[in-house]
Amino acid sequence: MKLTRVVGPLLAAAVAVGVAACTSVSPTPLPKVTPSTSVTSGAAPTAQSCTNAVQSYAPTGALPAPSAISPASTMGKIRTRGRLIAGVSADTWLLGSRNPLTGRIEGFDIDLVQRIADAILGPNAKVELRVITAADRLPVLQKHEVDIVVRNMTINCDRWKTIAFSAEYYHAGQKILIRKGSSITGRASLAGKKVCAPVGTSSMDNLVRLAPKAIPVPAATHTECLVDLQQGKAEAITGDDTVLAGLASQDPYAVVLSEKAFTQEPYGVGIPAGDVDMVRFVNAVLEHERTSGEWTKSYDTWLAPTLGKGTGQPTPVYGRAAP
Repeated sequence: MKLTRVVGPLLAAAVAVGVAACTSVSPTPLPKVTPSTSVTSGAAPTAQSCTNAVQSYAPTGALPAPSAISPASTMGKIRTRGRLIAGVSADTWLLGSRNPLTGRIEGFDIDLVQRIADAILGPNAKVELRVITAADRLPVLQKHEVDIVVRNMTINCDRWKTIAFSAEYYHAGQKILIRKGSSITGRASLAGKKVCAPVGTSSMDNLVRLAPKAIPVPAATHTECLVDLQQGKAEAITGDDTVLAGLASQDPYAVVLSEKAFTQEPYGVGIPAGDVDMVRFVNAVLEHERTSGEWTKSYDTWLAPTLGKGTGQPTPVYGRAAP
């Protein structure tokens, strides 16, 4: 039987059948909003040059069987531990959110976590899901508190300075969500408007950079942004189209503007900077997903009903030199 352990601020819901709760994590204080908030403090490795953020480390070959994994590798150490530890969201509808009926965290990102775990440990592998905020994503990797982060995280050169990324596994774009009847028609009309986005995200950075006359409203999560919108503390929410689609599906008075996405948001699996073997392994998992159809099956389950057919699994870009 697969065991999912949940660590994080949603501890109360973790008493559902099949979910074991651990010590909760204290909420992360909201820092001052500036474009640099996506890069957090920690013991950073030597920065590498970055001319193409989505370029990752190529797999060393076909995906090996779990029993063939070297005990000395990062994956071998995970096998010795007996479970994969992953940083995830529990309130990002469609990507990673808690099912109110079962108490389990599920979604497109969670499917990927399970497939990585199964590739290392075998079918129905044990996974410890650590619930984190967007601002927690870099610190937990820098401190090696998790093996991976799969939490709709955009690959960019700033983040490559402190962590590593898999190849792109989903291509999103930033849009705007409003209440029906709002006078906001697009990014050009955000001047003087209160716009919510989580701190520690590229969405907040992009808002400050691309709509400098908007009034940023920081929050810990997009769910908090939705509450702020409903309570009138914010007039709009900005974020990736995947995230906003999930919010709109929960509120009949919320709508995502049809304006074309104004950024490109390539999602990658976050991995500690020194674990290059793990990056190569995860990329082999992604290659297997392409040929097996697992990526498409997961997309059709979670995202296609809201976002439509889409453009399919992104083509990987390899060639990054190991540090």
